[in-house]
Amino acid sequence: MTVLVFDIETVPDVELGRRTYGLEGLSDHQVAEAMFAEARRHSGSDFLPHEQHRVVAISCVLRQADTLKVWSLGDLDSGEAELVRRFFDGIDRYTPDLVSWNGGGFDLPVLHYRALRHGVVARRYWETGHGDSSFRWNNYLSRYHERHTDLMDVLSGYQPRAKASLSDMAYLLGLPGKLGFSGDQVWGAYEAGDLEGIRRYCETDVLNTWLVYLRFQHMRGHIDATDLAAEESKVREMLAASTEPHLAEFLAAWGPPAA
Repeated sequence: MTVLVFDIETVPDVELGRRTYGLEGLSDHQVAEAMFAEARRHSGSDFLPHEQHRVVAISCVLRQADTLKVWSLGDLDSGEAELVRRFFDGIDRYTPDLVSWNGGGFDLPVLHYRALRHGVVARRYWETGHGDSSFRWNNYLSRYHERHTDLMDVLSGYQPRAKASLSDMAYLLGLPGKLGFSGDQVWGAYEAGDLEGIRRYCETDVLNTWLVYLRFQHMRGHIDATDLAAEESKVREMLAASTEPHLAEFLAAWGPPAA
């Protein structure tokens, strides 16, 4: 089985904001502030409508055969179109089981809009059985199928009032959590030119999500305690072998395995 855990980071699509609100002549910062203000006026929150988000990072954990890796798609110079295309190309190539935290509520809808914006073709992702009958009863699009497991949805029993944040769930399970960076800091980091910091933050999110997923797999009897310990040990080995400072910080924050 191939499992791909994914997470995206976004910033305001200021080009869209200019067109939507008639803000020609304003700086990107001014347009973004106006977009946030409009969002607050409608919902009381800075959180923008899904179609107003632009993707600046997509990070993944891939578990396949004996392989475990964490990385961000593209590089620091990759545009949004390339990032989105790489994501859907990976699904076309590997047909992985997708795992996310709130991917059904945020990440995937945003990716849908941005793929449409850039003309990205994603045949495998949108397959529902017309070309491959095995997708009729298990595809990426149905909320209750398992080609995509949105852990936030599943663990809350699909009840909005029961949903937890990834950081709170990580802390509940003794995992590292956010490590001093959170989603509401992404726009400021992007304005400061710290795309590398955003990508690193996104990678720690997918690591937390993968570790929560392993506990979920154990809870529902898909792996036993020995398997769980082996999978967590594999994560520790990967982190220890890395020269990336954020992965070393993640390992240190995780602490030693339980006796």
